[in-house]
Amino acid sequence: MKIHKEGYSIIRNAAIIWIAATGVTCGVVALTGAAWWITVLVGGLLLPGVLFVMLFFRSPDRPLMEDPGTIYAPADGTVVVIEEVDENEYFKEKRLQVSVFMSLTNVHINWFPITGEVVYFKHHHGEFMVAWHPKSSEDNERTTTVVRGERHTVLFRQIAGFVARRIVSYARVGERVRQNTQCGFIKFGSRVDLFLPLDAEVCVRLGDKVVGSQTPVARLK
Repeated sequence: MKIHKEGYSIIRNAAIIWIAATGVTCGVVALTGAAWWITVLVGGLLLPGVLFVMLFFRSPDRPLMEDPGTIYAPADGTVVVIEEVDENEYFKEKRLQVSVFMSLTNVHINWFPITGEVVYFKHHHGEFMVAWHPKSSEDNERTTTVVRGERHTVLFRQIAGFVARRIVSYARVGERVRQNTQCGFIKFGSRVDLFLPLDAEVCVRLGDKVVGSQTPVARLK
């Protein structure tokens, strides 16, 4: 299993804690003459946590899908929002919002929805409400990135949730990015919002499970 670079330090720390806790327990058992199975119990209870962290930061190999007329899912997860909204940060007009919620068991890599130039980026400090809450798109810790393609401009937000506490973005204003290459990572949960032109043809429904960089969520006219 390939591990994403964002997980290296966290996995290392989790492994150190597991080894230290097991070692200390082993020493206590040896000094006190306690039952040997206590060491096995402690190590066994902590090991699933280390394995879960490794699983969370998995980085699957996926084919690079490119189509200027298609918007692919920016993340693995479940479609939780499809609606027209007022986008007041950049476009300041109505846009079609499509949101994908990531559970703790999903891959948490995020991907650029289109090829183009990053023309806007901002990190917003905020709250940590559950990511499916309607106000999380405006009130939660989040990043806003806008990519201008040849024919369309798309805004997307990485949003932290109740468990997530860190958003990583690789977007830099002025840089050219490629569709479905990695744009960042949200550590331990949350969601990604897409803001598309109103005439975009949505290809998914509420509740659909999508695969990041692989599942078409909309087609641009």
